[in-house]
Amino acid sequence: MVIRKISFSYIILFSFLIAGCNDNKKQVDQNLQDLPEKQVDVPAFSSDSAYAFIEKQISFGPRVPNTTAHAQVAAYLTDTFKQYGAQVETQDFEAKAYNGTTLDLKNIIASFNPSAQKRILLAAHWDTRPFADKDSVNQTKPFDGANDGASGVAVLLEIARSFSNHSLPDVGIDMILFDGEDYGEPESYKGEVPESSQKVWWCLGSQYWAEHKHKPNYSAYYGILLDMVGARNARFYREGVSMNSAPTVVKKVWDWANQLGYQQYFTYQNGSEIVDDHIYVNYKANIPMIDIIEYNPATTFGKYHHTHADNIDIIDKNTLKAVGETLMHVIYHE
Repeated sequence: MVIRKISFSYIILFSFLIAGCNDNKKQVDQNLQDLPEKQVDVPAFSSDSAYAFIEKQISFGPRVPNTTAHAQVAAYLTDTFKQYGAQVETQDFEAKAYNGTTLDLKNIIASFNPSAQKRILLAAHWDTRPFADKDSVNQTKPFDGANDGASGVAVLLEIARSFSNHSLPDVGIDMILFDGEDYGEPESYKGEVPESSQKVWWCLGSQYWAEHKHKPNYSAYYGILLDMVGARNARFYREGVSMNSAPTVVKKVWDWANQLGYQQYFTYQNGSEIVDDHIYVNYKANIPMIDIIEYNPATTFGKYHHTHADNIDIIDKNTLKAVGETLMHVIYHE
């Protein structure tokens, strides 16, 4: 994923800082009053299980398109969703990378409660970047992608597992694992880069799906994208495109997170606009989708981003639980 616009706000006076904190608390208190009061039996979210799903994915090796590990993980993900009772479809397609390489890609779609008319779309990308271009060593070699890719997939797999042991929510749930999200041009690239945000070298799977939906005229009430949702002390700001395209969905998710006590992760502060898979779901597929992504406007992405440090050591079960439990409450209260 890449950044299209970064906006910074600095609070200079201490009195302004105190006022801002008080205003934020008032906003949180008011938001929590708006949550539904109905009693719903929400399944527990196991962070231990989600963590194990990350370990399993990276055990195959980096999930770089056109590699054996990529094909093996695709089979594993497909089989696992089927094991948990999903109706599974795949989209096999080719796409050109920034360097002209033809990539054999596969989007994986798992549907639960397929007859339900009202549907919620949950998504993540499952591929790994082919090089650690932000690292100081071994820049041409791939890395585990424990957080960048595997963490979002793991949260969705754990939600799917919970469905197999519990009654389904009242709405239909579609989980889409997009491929080719992270094959964008490297930091040192000097070649042609498409100027339009509607066509970039990143997010190849979501670009394809938005133009070739797995079902004709498919739509969803809204969507939630997960990207880098497992790192220790992660902070999720309200991403810019999400706030422009689906502010009520952002509010719903952030309110539940704060209600559940996860305010240290989900902050009521606005972040930058990120070019990620939700761009194409919003503007090409016309489905309002938000992005839960670790990105701090002051420090940008985490230090592990696109380096070999993106391995299992940075993953924290507490972060996985904060994201997973929040999503469970959102979808079961629809």
